[in-house]
Amino acid sequence: MSKPVLLLRPLDPIGIALGDLERGDATGIAGLLATTAIPKGHKIALRAIREGEAVTKFGTVIGTASADIAAGAHVHTQNVAFRASAASRNLQAVGRLARVRSEIRSASTFEGYRRADGRVGTRNVLLVMATVNCSATVAKRIAAVFKERVDLTATPSVDDVIALTHQHGCSFQAAGPGMDILRRTLAGYATHPNVAGVLVVGLGCEDNQVDGFLATAGLLPTPLLRTLVIQENGGSLATIEAGVAALRDMLPLAAAAARTTMPASYLTLALQCGGSDAFSAISANPALGVAADLLVAEGGTAILSETPEIYGAEQLLLDRAATPEIGEKLIGLLEWWERSAAEDAGSLDNNPSPGNKAGGITTILEKSLGAVAKSGSSPLVGVYAYAERIRTPGLVFMDSPGYDPVSATGQIAAGANVVCFTTGRGSCFGSAPVPSLKLATNSALARRMPDDIDVDCGTIVEGIATHDEVGHRIFEEILAAASGRPTKSEALGYGEAEFIPWAMGLIY
Repeated sequence: MSKPVLLLRPLDPIGIALGDLERGDATGIAGLLATTAIPKGHKIALRAIREGEAVTKFGTVIGTASADIAAGAHVHTQNVAFRASAASRNLQAVGRLARVRSEIRSASTFEGYRRADGRVGTRNVLLVMATVNCSATVAKRIAAVFKERVDLTATPSVDDVIALTHQHGCSFQAAGPGMDILRRTLAGYATHPNVAGVLVVGLGCEDNQVDGFLATAGLLPTPLLRTLVIQENGGSLATIEAGVAALRDMLPLAAAAARTTMPASYLTLALQCGGSDAFSAISANPALGVAADLLVAEGGTAILSETPEIYGAEQLLLDRAATPEIGEKLIGLLEWWERSAAEDAGSLDNNPSPGNKAGGITTILEKSLGAVAKSGSSPLVGVYAYAERIRTPGLVFMDSPGYDPVSATGQIAAGANVVCFTTGRGSCFGSAPVPSLKLATNSALARRMPDDIDVDCGTIVEGIATHDEVGHRIFEEILAAASGRPTKSEALGYGEAEFIPWAMGLIY
């Protein structure tokens, strides 16, 4: 860490403190001293900023000075106000910023499970799925009792038996958009390439009837897709016993699957960030963008989501849209979120959490810069609804809230078989049945939470490694996790509680 303050773009009026600054501390910039205490990762004024002047970071507006700001002062919520996105949403320059990575690479591979539909899994699990909250406890008990009675080490090709439950299934219109999203999400998991077999458990009187769900999803019972209805099966205890028996029948069929060498083009990567700090846009997120570009160059797919967290930086994506129609779809999503926030008497600036702000992020516009950086520089080739099956290789966008578990749930339902999750504050997250790699934006976090962090990207901030070097490392970690190496979150048992389908409505 050779300098106390990191300069970003020449015309930006702010820099980033690389360590805690006290009043009077030198900044490494001629003639500039800190005039107030400034925490690590927070912004410092490089010159006087007038009230009403736009404040930019990486050349993008992140807010407006709400008071005069002296050179050397702390620039944050006390003197910067949110403003509506300054993005022009101009589609005249479609594709202008898109860059296809030209690096010549040998074809990368991983060891995965080839499924009958041609897709490839990175894990091989049996899934117990609840159709409604009322069957959640029984679904959990079926998985737990099964694992108490059956030694899965005898079938090492089966990674786990998991139960995914939720709070809905009887809280929506039976034919409304909320039910559509729930069923689409459940269907995405039931048919996911990481799932060898699924046991669907219903109560019997819910809106999300088992038969209705299967019909909507185009699914039929098979030896690896079984159903149970508690009210028709003699109650809770009888259903638990029947569920354990059904899983016993499925186990040898699931165990017959074996990993084979597959090209990286069969990987679909979910891009996530949570517990962000000011270094997210500087280290981990752009490094993840490098890894996403590498995967796209191999013919794979990367999914960017969290629609409220591209607000303010959307032009960076619009300028990479492959067609005007793709750009128009993205603008349509943003307009829905703007209208919904207004109807809720809220603001998209509700998104930065107290932890984000403590880490140096002032507005959603600033947070969005880091969020978009995860997507790299590849062309944007598709825009999808929440939990909609991704059928286009390359970089795509899927609509979702910014709330991480809801967003990741939709990405996995859409087909993601690996997740990369950046964090600056230390989000604890997993995503069963998909491996999730945690990437730290700063080395202090990686040292403080070593059991949670898979890759330390703070070496970029410290000048030890480049974005390209760390991005290549992330890509290799993706291949290793896809091939079966457990991630930190898997070792800790994360994943089942983080399954949260989007209950259609405004979640910032």
